[in-house]
Amino acid sequence: MTSVELRQLRYFVAVAEELNFGRAAERLLIAGPSLSQQIKSLERDLGVRLFDRDRRSVALTPAGASLLPHTRDLLERADDLQRRAGRLAGSETVRLGYVNWLPPDLTSRTAAVAQLHVDAWVAPSHTQAARVSDGSLDLAVCWAGTAELERQGLEARLLGADRLYAVAVGDDTSDVRAEDTVVLLDDDITSWASWNAFAEQLSHSTGARAIRIHDGGITGPAFFDHVRRIRRPVVNSPKGQTTPLPPDLVQRPVIAPKVYWTWSLVWRSGEERAAVRAVVDALTSGVSDLGIHAPDAWLPDDDPHRP
Repeated sequence: MTSVELRQLRYFVAVAEELNFGRAAERLLIAGPSLSQQIKSLERDLGVRLFDRDRRSVALTPAGASLLPHTRDLLERADDLQRRAGRLAGSETVRLGYVNWLPPDLTSRTAAVAQLHVDAWVAPSHTQAARVSDGSLDLAVCWAGTAELERQGLEARLLGADRLYAVAVGDDTSDVRAEDTVVLLDDDITSWASWNAFAEQLSHSTGARAIRIHDGGITGPAFFDHVRRIRRPVVNSPKGQTTPLPPDLVQRPVIAPKVYWTWSLVWRSGEERAAVRAVVDALTSGVSDLGIHAPDAWLPDDDPHRP
């Protein structure tokens, strides 16, 4: 067997978490065909098939599911080795985690102040916040409520904001009032705790209808199937913001109010490392309110960036 590169293992983890080569490629900032070739090369080098895939779906094989936790552990140990080497060299790395969004100018903004390592393990907001709290990460880009920040001993600054839209069947792309939309809540709180909290508040505050689902269809093909079945505009989650829509579905701007999801940069309260504080300043300096303080904007009651 030829040598396996850490880069390929990070690609494997990304595809395993997204179960979609297109989304994984976007997350990794590489071309889709290149990602597919790297996974095929890894499977050839390991001598096992990691994924079952066809035109419509991607699934882990039993071998892939078995190897995934060991791969994550190996990558964590590789990252720890890099951190130890950085400390010995006097240039300790700042570790940053995220959910699905990062500033497009991330590297250029931080290059002059620190060696930034973007963690390959993309996880839900509450998981990334917890990893910062326990020291597994130095920083994270995520959504976190005020109560969670206080409980975890974290601080936050505004880094970005998504104005959420609704997805609907047909060709009507006109505005839709929030009270005439649907929000989905998934039973899998391990993956969707932050979104569920957001969606429940949105429903209570605006009158949007909340519907519980059991299939992880907050994003992806299952989400589109829910939109077709419900026949009402369904609010898209931030993780689905950049996913291309099928030809039978359209985007509809949500108004009265305009719904925003904020992205915070979070770090531990009392952080003493100068490199971490420098990255915080470099990333958040000059960030405007991004529209979230407008009179017709909506944020959850516990959003730390409410005016």
